[in-house]
Amino acid sequence: MDENLRTNVPSIYAIGDVTGGWLLAHKAQREGIVVAESLAGKETKIDYRVVPWAIFSSPEIAVVGVTEDQARERGMEVIVGEMPFMATEKANIIQESEGMVRILAEKETKKILGAQIIGPNASIMIGELSVAVQKGLTLEDVANTIHPHPSLVETVMEACKDGLGKAFFLRKK
Repeated sequence: MDENLRTNVPSIYAIGDVTGGWLLAHKAQREGIVVAESLAGKETKIDYRVVPWAIFSSPEIAVVGVTEDQARERGMEVIVGEMPFMATEKANIIQESEGMVRILAEKETKKILGAQIIGPNASIMIGELSVAVQKGLTLEDVANTIHPHPSLVETVMEACKDGLGKAFFLRKK
């Protein structure tokens, strides 16, 4: 397949499970849009780096981008910011304080490469980090964005601050 999902038969495109990779409905939906836009003559492609996935368990688990191991295997120097939900007022209010947000960034540029969230509303919160990876946002970009308080998404902001050494919730590393 090419970047527009055209197979080796020029008039046949592929989307969904037959393309391999993640077997996710939202990935297949984006692939369908890419094919439609391509057929309409628009310049388009899918960025598989930013396809988030989630496990709807209790607590939820969500991931986007690369992991620390994957980045190191590629020879990248990285920094990691983490923040437990127990440090977030909203998580304590709703009595769902298990889990954490973990954000991985390139050491030199502080560009966000990936994230993992285990905890309440992880499947919702991963969206902000998908945008961050896609748009090349840095830890500073997200850390300096005002997040509502009290909210669970503050944990994302604080994880970015932790990666910068500026988190309000201090913990031993």
